[in-house]
Amino acid sequence: MHASSPPGFDDALQRWNERFSQPGYLFGREPNAFLVQQSARLVPRARLLCVADGEGRNSTWLAARGHEVTAFDLSPVAVNKAQALAAELGVSVEYQISGTDTWAWSAAQYDAVVAIFIQFAAPAQRAALFAGMWQTLKPGGLLLIQGYTPKQLQYRTGGPQQLDHLYTAELLRELLPEAHWLELREHDAVLGEGSAHRGPSALIDAVARKP
Repeated sequence: MHASSPPGFDDALQRWNERFSQPGYLFGREPNAFLVQQSARLVPRARLLCVADGEGRNSTWLAARGHEVTAFDLSPVAVNKAQALAAELGVSVEYQISGTDTWAWSAAQYDAVVAIFIQFAAPAQRAALFAGMWQTLKPGGLLLIQGYTPKQLQYRTGGPQQLDHLYTAELLRELLPEAHWLELREHDAVLGEGSAHRGPSALIDAVARKP
């Protein structure tokens, strides 16, 4: 969803700042439907990390349900809007401005990591991103992922247009060889997330438990 740092750090930062500077919320204010569906798997008052969280639709929803949430995004424009949304909703989220490559992936820190449409990373960068997310999970922790599959290139209703940025079940298994998969499913659905994710979409839903 949101771009990381190098390569092309300045271009990515400018692009996402421009997109998030538009009126309203680019991906809407409501939480991602997959996240809502899977939230019952979270332990009460879980310590959570939302990666490339954008304007805060997911982090604020989780905080409103009593979880301790940390969230970051590359775009300060997005983080400012997320902070405003949290204030409006009366919830507390620790927001930081960071790209995935500069984020400190502290070991065994979180009960769950939320990674919703973070498909900005090229293959080499993606491997480091997934290693970081896995490292920062506590034993028994969950990694919740929703993304686009290669079939999304036919729909063109959101997401990257580069084939090697898209996910398959096989790719996720390769990236997370230690995972116990609670959910790993490719399917089609109709999205209505703001103006950026709207219409028929080719999705992958994944929930991985760390041993």
